[in-house]
Amino acid sequence: MSARILTFGNEKGGAGKSTVAMHVAVHLLHQGQSVAFIDLDLRQRTLARFFSNRLTWSRAHGVDLPHAAEPFLYDKPASLLSLPEAEAKKIFDRALDEVVQTVDFVIIDTPGGDHVLSRRAHAAAHVIVTPMNDSFIDFDLLGEVDPVTLDVKRPSIYAETVWNSRKQRVRWDGRSIDWIVLRNRLAATEARNRKRVDERVSALGKRVGFRVLAGLRDRVIYRELFPFGLTVQDLSAEVRPVAVSLAHVSARQELRSLMLSLGLEADDAVPPVLAETGT
Repeated sequence: MSARILTFGNEKGGAGKSTVAMHVAVHLLHQGQSVAFIDLDLRQRTLARFFSNRLTWSRAHGVDLPHAAEPFLYDKPASLLSLPEAEAKKIFDRALDEVVQTVDFVIIDTPGGDHVLSRRAHAAAHVIVTPMNDSFIDFDLLGEVDPVTLDVKRPSIYAETVWNSRKQRVRWDGRSIDWIVLRNRLAATEARNRKRVDERVSALGKRVGFRVLAGLRDRVIYRELFPFGLTVQDLSAEVRPVAVSLAHVSARQELRSLMLSLGLEADDAVPPVLAETGT
């Protein structure tokens, strides 16, 4: 059986791809799943930095934390951006092949913007998770709206990328890709702009075939644990680099709700998202 591949993608930077990817990866590790990750944000490498911090912190404090594996990608990952497309594809395929038969899940974090490696990662996915902020600026990459009526006119550039990835996947092995859009960093209170965005996202989802789920709020705790390579799921009597408060409890519940909606919470049955994609 091969790994299930979750690709976190959005051609706009700052949507929360890396944040969601690291929390999903750590959640799966705590569920007893084996996880590998590939960080294709070749300049910033936030996900790779997170797991490097995690390893360093756990060793320094003598704490046993579950870790994800990272296959070798390239001596200087940023140099991949200047390689010919065919060569870059081979390097990515080799890295993916290295882990896909040995772990339960592969988490792939992609950069903002379009690149051959990002497109390759989308086509290889069983599930594409697209975080987006509560904004028409973020929605513009998914769909174009009429500036007068705000009606959705047509899918936009990132929706076309996913559509092409789905076609590529069908040509490879006849399987479909499940696409999930996460409404990320939602405001705590209802607002007119949020309602408008909600309506357009739902309408476009029915048109191009993605499901809409609630993502993560903009919480300080998600950022303050990053230097340690930790998430709120790691916090315990032995793992407590920051003072624990009720906000951490709320964040943990929010994460659990997200994992349940993604079908990644432990259960006797096969999670719905994964059952649809198969192995």
